[in-house]
Amino acid sequence: MTVHPTALIDATATLGEGVQVGPWCTVGPNVVLGDNVRLVSHVVVQRDTTVGAGTVIHPFAVIGGDPQHNGYKGETVRLEIGENNLIREHCTFNRGTPQGTGVTVVGSNNLFMTGAHVGHDCVVGDNVVMANNATLGGHAQVGDKVFLGGLCAVHQNGRVGQGAIIGGLAAVTRDVIPYGSAWGNHARLRGLNLIGLKRKGYGKDQVRRLLAAYRDLFEGEGEFAGRIDGVAERYADLPEIVEIIAFIRDGGRRPLCLPNAE
Repeated sequence: MTVHPTALIDATATLGEGVQVGPWCTVGPNVVLGDNVRLVSHVVVQRDTTVGAGTVIHPFAVIGGDPQHNGYKGETVRLEIGENNLIREHCTFNRGTPQGTGVTVVGSNNLFMTGAHVGHDCVVGDNVVMANNATLGGHAQVGDKVFLGGLCAVHQNGRVGQGAIIGGLAAVTRDVIPYGSAWGNHARLRGLNLIGLKRKGYGKDQVRRLLAAYRDLFEGEGEFAGRIDGVAERYADLPEIVEIIAFIRDGGRRPLCLPNAE
C-alpha cells in the first residue's frame, strides 16, 4: 500500500492490499478501497463508499458525494462500486437517498469518461461506457453493455436496457429497450444496436430475425399492446426478444422510447 504524504485518510477508512493513494487525495469516513485500487491524484472519495478491487480513479473526480436532492438531511446513505472500473477526470458519483433505495450501485468493468455523472439511487450494470459528460438523473437504471454517447442525459427514473446505445447529445426522457439504438432531442428509437450485436458475434441470420421481430413490434399493424402479445408468441425462441418484451411489460405505464416519439 502506498499513500502520498499529502493525502488525507480518515481513521475509519479501510484500504486493501496494493492500494495507491496519490497526491492531495481525500478518503473520507467509512470508505472502503478494495485491493489494488488506485487514486491517481486530487481525488475525493467523500464518505460511506465502497470501491471495488482494481478500480482506477483519475484527478478531480468526486466519488460518494452527497445526493443532489432537496430532501437529503445528512442521513447515512451509500455508494457501492464494483471492480476494475476506469473513472476519468471530473466524474461525479452521488450516494443514494432515504427517499430512494439508500444506495447508488455501479457494477464492474465500466468506463466513465471525463465528466460523467451518476446521480443518487442509480443502478449501473457491467461493461457500460459513459462517454464524456454523459449524465444519469436520480434513480436511473442502466443495463449491462450499454453505451451512452457524449453529453447525453437520461432523465430521472429512466431505464436503458442492456446492450442499448444512446447517441451523443440525446435527451432520453423515455425508456429505451434492450439492444435499442436511440438518439436525438428528444431521443427517438432508431432501430437495434446492430454494431453491438455484431461485436457480440451475432450472425446474419440471427440479426435478420431480430430485425424482423423489431419491425413487427414497432412498425406492424394494429394497436401496440396487441403487437406486443403477437411478437412475444411468434418469437418466443429468441432470448433477446423475450427480454425486450419483459422490459416493456415490467415498465407498466412508464413512457417508452418509440420510433415516432419526438
